[in-house]
Amino acid sequence: MSDKTSPQGALSPQEALEDAGLSVRDRHALMHHEIRQRICLLDYLPGTRLSEVSLAEEFGTSRTPIRRVLARLEDEGLVQSVHGVGTVVTDADLTELEQAYRLRVELIALTARLDPVLPDADFIAAFDQLVQRGADIVVSGTARAFTQFDIDVFQVLLHLTANLPLRQTLERFYFQTKRLWLRAAEEAQLDLEEEFRIFQHELEAIQLALRAGDVEAVAHIQRAHISMSLKRLQLKSR
Repeated sequence: MSDKTSPQGALSPQEALEDAGLSVRDRHALMHHEIRQRICLLDYLPGTRLSEVSLAEEFGTSRTPIRRVLARLEDEGLVQSVHGVGTVVTDADLTELEQAYRLRVELIALTARLDPVLPDADFIAAFDQLVQRGADIVVSGTARAFTQFDIDVFQVLLHLTANLPLRQTLERFYFQTKRLWLRAAEEAQLDLEEEFRIFQHELEAIQLALRAGDVEAVAHIQRAHISMSLKRLQLKSR
C-alpha cells in the first residue's frame, strides 16, 4: 500500500476523505488519484484483483463510488474487468505501450502552444522546492521514491497549460506508461544513479526556463527527456 502521508507533509487521500466538506466530485477524484498511484508505484502489481468491498471499506464509502472509480481506471487502461474474476490490474508492456509513449513526446510540445500559463513567483518557488527534493533523491533515493517524485513533478508542470482536454490526455498516457520505468528499474535494467542525474539536469534546465518565463523551452526540455527515456527503455529491453 502507499504511504499514509504524501510529499511535503500534505494529507493523504485517506485522511483528506475524512473532510466532511468535500464534494462528491472531490472524493471521487481523491480515490481515483490514490488507486492510480498504487498501480503506477507497483503497490498493486499486474494481475492484482481489486476488491470493491475492501476498497469501499478502506475509503469509508459505498461500493458504487468505488465502482465508478474502477470504471474510470479501466477506461484509462490501468485495470480491466475480467468475467468471473472481477477487476484486475493490467500489465505494462513496452511493445504494447510504445505508441502511447511516442504520442507523449508529441503532445508535450503542445503545452507551450495551447493556452499556455506563464509561471508566477509562487509556481517558481514551488518548483525550486522540487529541484531541491530531486537533489536529495540523487544522493539517497530509491526507484520507488524517484517514481513518486516524477509523478509529482509531472503534475506540477501540467499546470503550465490551461487547456483541459490536453491536460487530461497527457495524464492518461503518462500514467499508462509510467510503470514501464519502475519495472525496468526494479529488474535492474537501468542504472539508477545515471537516471537520477539525468532527471536532475532536466529539472535544473526547466528551473532556468521558468525563471525566464519561457514555457516553450520548458516544453522542449520535457519533450527531449521523454524521447530519451523511451530510447533507454528500448535499448534495455533488447
